[in-house]
Amino acid sequence: MIADAAFYVFAAILIASAAMVVSARNPVHAVLFLILAFFNAAALFLLAGAEFLAMILVIVYVGAVAVLFLFVVMMLDIDFTKAREGFQRYAPIGAAVGAVLMIELFAVLGGWKIAPGALALRFAPMDAKMHNTAQLGSLIYTDYIFLFQMAGLVLLVAMIGAIVLTLRDRSSSPLGSRHQNIAAQVARRKEDTLVMMEVPTGGRTLATLYPKVPETVGADAHHDAHHDAHSHDTHGGH
Repeated sequence: MIADAAFYVFAAILIASAAMVVSARNPVHAVLFLILAFFNAAALFLLAGAEFLAMILVIVYVGAVAVLFLFVVMMLDIDFTKAREGFQRYAPIGAAVGAVLMIELFAVLGGWKIAPGALALRFAPMDAKMHNTAQLGSLIYTDYIFLFQMAGLVLLVAMIGAIVLTLRDRSSSPLGSRHQNIAAQVARRKEDTLVMMEVPTGGRTLATLYPKVPETVGADAHHDAHHDAHSHDTHGGH
């Protein structure tokens, strides 16, 4: 009785949070509702006896994927007012795509048939002699190994496509592409980057601090400093 009540509670929260993911106007709120949906789905997995899937859902999706989505959304500078300007213009296209998807869903559900032995398998879904994690690994890596490898290849192609689409060639830019010269860094000496200077304890001039500065510049600076000191003493005397 308690398990049935918990199932309906978690299922209701899951459906409500999933609806808020696609209907929330703020993308940060949408990601937070997605995290709530993941937690409730993990609770449903626990009720079904699939504790491994529940932990994977929490650790991988909530701890990595959803948090990554949240960081990306928070770092993007999105103008929500400008993003909603084209809503009415693209509403007919979106409605047409949604109608096609609904027709496809009704076609699939209309031809759905329940296998005769499905009801019997529902009461004994696992082998009592094997742990849930071991049985799941045996099922994936024996009966569905080729489908598992194909799913991995599809994800690999998607990752490579995202990298290719976002990669930018900087060779045509004014600054060019900067590369690290390891040989130049290793061959660098102390004399190339560090200059030891001895500063006298008395008065300091530009000529003593910077020997490469011409003497005329140092003389002009010394004359200006002497003139400022003389004018200060004159005004102080008056």
